Amino acid sequence: MAIHISNHPLVKHKLTILRDKTTDHVKFRQLVRELALMLAYEATQDLPTSPFSTETPMGTAVGAQLTYEIGLIPILRAGLGMVEGLWELLPSAEVWHIGIYRDEKTLRPVQYYNKLPVNPRVQLCLILDPMLATGGSAVATTDILKKWGAQKIKFVGLIGAPEGVKALSEAHPDVDIYLAALDDRLNDIGYIMPGLGDAGDRQFGTGD
Repeated sequence: MAIHISNHPLVKHKLTILRDKTTDHVKFRQLVRELALMLAYEATQDLPTSPFSTETPMGTAVGAQLTYEIGLIPILRAGLGMVEGLWELLPSAEVWHIGIYRDEKTLRPVQYYNKLPVNPRVQLCLILDPMLATGGSAVATTDILKKWGAQKIKFVGLIGAPEGVKALSEAHPDVDIYLAALDDRLNDIGYIMPGLGDAGDRQFGTGD
């Protein structure tokens, strides 16, 4: 297991705007998409390829072709905003939805939706969720994917808390984690500090 925190200047710049409480939901969604694309670039650097020849106007060039099929698994609902960014980079990726919400009293994950196909048909699953807070949803989703038969899984998020990183790392040490930032801690109601608030509400304009 490895934890990758992006040091890219553009990621840091865009994340700063994303955090700002005055950023409206239209701009917020745009930034989530852009950050997801950039993090996906980092998360896919080790994808295997095979040699592939193509004809240019000037002759034959030997290039590379991906040998992995990729599945995107956004955790509903906040993970939905990351899909478009990854699709720009990986237009052929399949998308499967898993619905998990966090019980506000126990902070434990509760599954309410699962749209996985009967059998795995990809070689890499990317779990998408902007916030790795308690880690409960990420752990539960990884549990579901492994029981389903997924062989290689990575988590791609925007902001993590040490508690969430620890929970996912201990439960699934083979899952690499890609984040734009690792923040200080969780507060007493399970929100990342300083974080950015509720990522779902801020994307979809449903907050108070």
